[in-house]
Amino acid sequence: MMEITEQIKINKTTNSRLAALDFNSIPLGRTFTDHMFICDYENGQWQNPRVEPLKDIPTHPAAMALHYGQAIFEGMKATLDQEGNPMLFRPDQNAARLNFSARRMGMPEFSVELFVEGLKTFVDMEREWIPPQEGSALYIRPFMYADEPFIGMRAATSYKFMIIASPSGPLFSKPINLWAEKQFIRAVEGGTGEAKAAGNYAAAIRPTEIAKEKGYDQVLWLDAVEHRYIQEVGTMNIFFKIDGKIITPSLDGAVLSGITRMSVIDLLRSKEYLVTERPITLDEIIEAEKDGSLEEAFGTGTAVGIAYIDTIGYDDKVIRISEEHPLGLEVNDTLNRIKTAKEQDSFGWMVKVI
Repeated sequence: MMEITEQIKINKTTNSRLAALDFNSIPLGRTFTDHMFICDYENGQWQNPRVEPLKDIPTHPAAMALHYGQAIFEGMKATLDQEGNPMLFRPDQNAARLNFSARRMGMPEFSVELFVEGLKTFVDMEREWIPPQEGSALYIRPFMYADEPFIGMRAATSYKFMIIASPSGPLFSKPINLWAEKQFIRAVEGGTGEAKAAGNYAAAIRPTEIAKEKGYDQVLWLDAVEHRYIQEVGTMNIFFKIDGKIITPSLDGAVLSGITRMSVIDLLRSKEYLVTERPITLDEIIEAEKDGSLEEAFGTGTAVGIAYIDTIGYDDKVIRISEEHPLGLEVNDTLNRIKTAKEQDSFGWMVKVI
């Protein structure tokens, strides 16, 4: 059997757009690298892995992803070490989560080995697109969707797995404010909240727009039954520091298992912080603010990294958390130093592309 890297066909572009990119002014999510990785699922197996110049993909109007929502994705980043070598952060975990999402959405799993090797091949080709600035990275988007042309309610029989990438700067350059949403819900136990499914984010768009109209940056999602228990933020998981202890909502079947979330838990515990995963009510946070024990809050996610949280709005009131974010800054600095090899990776998280 051929090695996986030998199976991947490569067709390089003859017209790179890299020279047009200003690394000091990167439009968020609008600039894409020269290539894309593609693999097709047909006749019950994944086949023809390849890297091609980035281009539009022909899609039949009856492609099942457009009608029945079989579409999942991952978010990752590539950074540079001190010698300028591209590095990936825990790619095996992204591959595992992609397959978790695939199982929940009735889609075929993708080889973890091919996921990682395809990612390495792709990122190596796009290495010059990785921004060198502090806090910047090459944002990588692996995704899978049903492309079988069929109108009918069943699992598709053909899919595409693809990887594209976009250079990005820091997403939030200042602390953010959250709106605790009590009407709309993100997910419920038994639903698709644990999967990184495209439809989860579609359902969040209107509530997020409402939150922004109120002057907030993101939605703080509450549980679907009582609207009391904190689940997660629009694009990230959430942590609170109360009376010296770190708490984060437990994975209850409606919360996405973030790669950054699990890494921050391990990192904090290695620094001898007490970290507890458990249900957290909004009332608990309100009381902690009143008695002065609420010290800090921050969000965690691939795109945002660590986002410092200043306030949480609810009804006609505002929880004022903190204007200082020492723990969030410590976590963010440590993660960035590990990702750029300025600090030893004692966890074995980083993977060299070559």
